[in-house]
Formats: sequence, structure tokens, C-alpha cells
Amino acid sequence: MIIGICTCEIFIYDANSLKSKRSVVKSIIEKSKNRFNISIAEVGENDKWQRSLIGFATVSNDKKVVDETLERVIQFFNTYSEIEIVNIEKEIL
Repeated sequence: MIIGICTCEIFIYDANSLKSKRSVVKSIIEKSKNRFNISIAEVGENDKWQRSLIGFATVSNDKKVVDETLERVIQFFNTYSEIEIVNIEKEIL
């Protein structure tokens, strides 16, 4: 069994409150859950209104599938014009 784990620190351009930040982050998380077979959640930077740390994981019996899934999710994040990915940490176990 191969496990892929990734955390993406994102900067949210138009967030001017925690409420507007939650709206953007919730949208990203829900759309990612529906589009990819991953577990995903906001795992850090909860009290900062322009930053968020989103973590997600996937499992497969093929390392290539795990790596491709992580990359597709990152590319999906990049389609959002209102955010910028500041840092990415990927680990395959």
C-alpha cells in the first residue's frame, strides 16, 4: 500500500476576514473531494485571514497513481485565480 500526503500553504488575495477566507477554502476543499478520491482538510493557519494550510492524502497500490493524483490536485488548486500556492510539501510513504 502506497500513501501520498501533501500540504499546500496558500495565500488568499481577496480575503479580508475569516468568513471570506472560509468561503474560499471550503469551496476548494469541497470541489477537490468531489473531483478526486482524496481525504482533504484545512490543517493549519486557521486564525489568519489571508493564509491557509490545506492537507490532503490518497492511497493506492501503485506509486505512480499516488504521485499523479497529488500532482492533479495541485494543478487543480492552481486553477483558482483568487489564491496563490506559497509552499508545497509532498511525501510518499
